Amino acid sequence: MMTLKTVLFGGVCAAALLAFSIAAEAKRARCFTSDDGYFPCSYRAIDDAGSFRISAPGYPTYVLEIDGPGFAYGYVNLGRRNIPLPGQFVRSRDDGACWNNPQTNTKLCAW
Repeated sequence: MMTLKTVLFGGVCAAALLAFSIAAEAKRARCFTSDDGYFPCSYRAIDDAGSFRISAPGYPTYVLEIDGPGFAYGYVNLGRRNIPLPGQFVRSRDDGACWNNPQTNTKLCAW
């Protein structure tokens, strides 16, 4: 017979396993932004949809959250909070590692 304690423990373990599988380990990458140029960075996937975060010492942290296939919204962290980037990012047809924002004419890439 299962006790409430056993059921709760199983649920906590399942939730921890799911969170661990979604939060991928940061990987070294080469990044590019229209504002910052090329720089070595850390790339971290943040969900199963393809959203990601890039960061590097001395540079802002950028987050792209996938809104649908080929479309994303961006944020930049300049210290204590995320600031939404204007417009929508579209995945580049020429290089799948790059995202373009046609409204602001900006680009963000991570290889």
